[in-house]
Amino acid sequence: MALPTLRTLGFIIGIFVITLAVAMLAPMATLLYYGRANELHPFIWSAIITFTCGLGMVIPGRPDQVHLRPRDMYMLTVSSWVIVCFFSSLPFMFARHISFTDAIFESMSGITATGSTVLSGLDSMSPGILIWRSLLHWLGGIGFIAMAVAILPMLRIGGMRLFQTESSDRSDKVMPRSHMVAKYIVGVYVGITILGALALWWAGMGLFDAVNHAMSAISTGGFSTSDQSLAKWHQPAVHWVAVVIMILGSIPFVLYVATLRGHRKALLKDHQVHGFLGLLLFTWLVMGTWYSVNSDLSWFDAFRIVAVNVTSVVTTTGFALGDYSLWGHFSIMLFFYLGFIGGCSGSTAGGIKIFRFQVAFTLLRASLYQLIHPRAVIKQSYNGHRLDEEIVRSILTFSFFFGATVGVLALGLSFLGLDWMTALTGAASTVAGVGPGMGPIIGPSGNFASLPDAAKWLLCAGMLFGRLEIITVLVLFTPAFWRH
Repeated sequence: MALPTLRTLGFIIGIFVITLAVAMLAPMATLLYYGRANELHPFIWSAIITFTCGLGMVIPGRPDQVHLRPRDMYMLTVSSWVIVCFFSSLPFMFARHISFTDAIFESMSGITATGSTVLSGLDSMSPGILIWRSLLHWLGGIGFIAMAVAILPMLRIGGMRLFQTESSDRSDKVMPRSHMVAKYIVGVYVGITILGALALWWAGMGLFDAVNHAMSAISTGGFSTSDQSLAKWHQPAVHWVAVVIMILGSIPFVLYVATLRGHRKALLKDHQVHGFLGLLLFTWLVMGTWYSVNSDLSWFDAFRIVAVNVTSVVTTTGFALGDYSLWGHFSIMLFFYLGFIGGCSGSTAGGIKIFRFQVAFTLLRASLYQLIHPRAVIKQSYNGHRLDEEIVRSILTFSFFFGATVGVLALGLSFLGLDWMTALTGAASTVAGVGPGMGPIIGPSGNFASLPDAAKWLLCAGMLFGRLEIITVLVLFTPAFWRH
């Protein structure tokens, strides 16, 4: 890799690192507000170290007229997430005095908006650490949206290529320039966060808890300020507001931009949004009815509890309203399957994404029709786009390696001594970005603290692979990538 290219990559990553250092002012301000100035030192030192290193990467300057090739963008994408994860782990090490492994795990889970945690005692934890965890979710969420909309389509990865000629992209002249798209997306993201925090506050949460949960919900992350997660708040309004924010975070943000720019039917016409909302409603009704029959709850209470937990798992958020792994074998299997689905492409949600299932169904229907009418010429399209060979190949490749990554990771975890349920659901939940797994150890009422360090590093790798859409990371392990 040429020196000018390395300088450019360093310059861009340096900006990310400096931004992270500036973000550390938020927990400092929080601690000052709550009169806990004695807890400032970990964040002050973390900010100084982070800012100094970021400045060191920026000072050489960005070379003029350096064109970043796709291979450079792969390197930038992966290295920026890893480096930001390292620096964002510093407050955890300095403030909590936890191990380097645990700090990296918590940081990786935060910045990838996974929601798995090694921390307990959240109800009495320092507000500085709590707001930092939620802020990592929030920053990681907006960072992933930017990557999904701007970078992954250019690298021919991800689903946004199927939506680029819809009313949400430049071909319909929604935005004159890409930086305008980014500005509008950030505006929508911040706006939903503020409205969500105010709504949760109005519904019964304290303002501090409301801000934290709004940042976690819009980023579909799942970090809470309580070990009980949403079960700490008994007001139904809190639960329904959380459901709404999680759904809003799982819808393509370019569609919000398109709607704001005058395409009022952008959200209503999108096939992916239809499938996502239809799946949620159908699962709520079926699972809510089943749960009400098999419990002492009224149908409305059962429906509300199911709606929160199902939405949290499908959107890969990770909030919990009670321990749904105790509901029985049917619920364990259903929630395990739901965790793979994810939200929409171009949102903060993880998982395989709804559109890939819809495309797979379209291909299956075409194949079955072709068997009945061998000579028929079948036009395969999705959301107004023709499904060409390249799109189909990228979807099949991602889906295969998504499953393979979960399988290999689960095998590695079982080799380290974890039981099959912890290994399998831990691998699936981290790659999909759900957060909690199943069972008494890493389920909704547990955490990942008791796992061996080697298992935590494997799960960190799973979080990174899943968040960056698998192929983005795998390409770095091919010999051809490193050849000039």
